[in-house]
Amino acid sequence: MLKVHFAPNSRAGRIIWLLEELSLPYEVNNMAFHPSDLKSDEHRKRHPLGRIPVLDDGDIRIYESGAIVEYVLERHKNGGLKPSTDDASYPDFLQWFHYCEGMVMPPINTIVVQTILLPPERRDETALGQAQRLLTKSLAPVDEALEGKEYLIGNFSAADIMLGHACFMSNRMGCVP
Repeated sequence: MLKVHFAPNSRAGRIIWLLEELSLPYEVNNMAFHPSDLKSDEHRKRHPLGRIPVLDDGDIRIYESGAIVEYVLERHKNGGLKPSTDDASYPDFLQWFHYCEGMVMPPINTIVVQTILLPPERRDETALGQAQRLLTKSLAPVDEALEGKEYLIGNFSAADIMLGHACFMSNRMGCVP
């Protein structure tokens, strides 16, 4: 059975969302988003940097949310959440699948650091402003891609899970411009 090492307000939410969409059985190891759990010796055996998500699939262990999503789609079933490589929508699927971590998450990470994680005396208003402007620019192509349609490639896909989770979390953390 698949086991997801999970903490709230993290990219592990993508994995739960994917597994639910695919109706795959799984169990969850709920962890606190706190160094006492994430930096523990036990968890560092799962991920050397003490990060989440981590997925166990029998003897296989994999981390990084995008890699986990790709792994599940290839090894278990894709449930129509990934077009075949010869499908006309495949290039757009790849682009949007990776766009999230390449373009949307970096400014969100900076905003979270500058508004939540750092103590007020260490926050950098210039870095925060730059990240907010970059997030606005990075979301503009997403708005264009979604114009007149509900999903990025026409039908619901894992690209929507990747990007949708980032948008959900950025809104929840107050990052949305």
